[in-house]
Amino acid sequence: MKVVIFAGGLGTRLSEETGRRPKPMVEIGGKPILHHIMSVFAGHGLTDFVVLGGYKVEVIKDYFLNYHQRSGNFTVDLATGHVTWADPRAEPWRVTVVDTGLDTMTGGRLKRARHLIGNETFCLTYGDGLADVDIGALVAHHRAVGATATVTAVQPPGRFGVLSTGGGALVEGFREKAAADVGLINGGYFICEPGVFDLIDNDDTVWEQDPMARLVADRQLAIYQHHGFWQSMDTLRDKDVLEKAHAEGAPWLRPRAVSPLQRLGGSVVS
Repeated sequence: MKVVIFAGGLGTRLSEETGRRPKPMVEIGGKPILHHIMSVFAGHGLTDFVVLGGYKVEVIKDYFLNYHQRSGNFTVDLATGHVTWADPRAEPWRVTVVDTGLDTMTGGRLKRARHLIGNETFCLTYGDGLADVDIGALVAHHRAVGATATVTAVQPPGRFGVLSTGGGALVEGFREKAAADVGLINGGYFICEPGVFDLIDNDDTVWEQDPMARLVADRQLAIYQHHGFWQSMDTLRDKDVLEKAHAEGAPWLRPRAVSPLQRLGGSVVS
């Protein structure tokens, strides 16, 4: 099963970082958030990735083309140019990077990669959010429901204080916003059947708008509620939250007692 990752947006709300690189290449704990996202899926046995690039896609291409040079120790014979890798540390991943265009919308990016994804079930997520989603359970839920697509729903962490005025001119109460104050939102981490491609008209199609609305209307969009760690990286504040979480143990990479492959009999990677 392939893992498709949206990685082509401008990331304007994180302009402090994205002026020189695409948002998925912004580093958390010394590695691009894109690498962390891939590690989440790899921890569940999914290692075949299709990265849908656009804005500054050359930075993503350069990262993977030169991955060995960045991650391993080597000996180089300067006379011959021959390089011997002493302890190659490259993950056993297959990564396809696709330039889907600078101005293409999310749906258009996905459809441009249809020939690479093929006629099979696939995972789909964004290149700017981390979660400890149980991918094996998500796939099992998707297959049990039998919908065309399944979206992972999360409750976002509260960002702002809640004020109570009682209708008057003075604040009568203040408390930090709780998750219960906000409904469930799209947390990314989709499972999709190839039928979703038929819902995308052209490069201007936004995946989160007409295609998802049509899935809802046809009762073909299932929901999988995730109650664990989830954090997007939209702003510099979000980046700081993820940096702190990484320093405290990277909860998106928590080891699991039972492999999802064991639960699904290996079918998660079929």
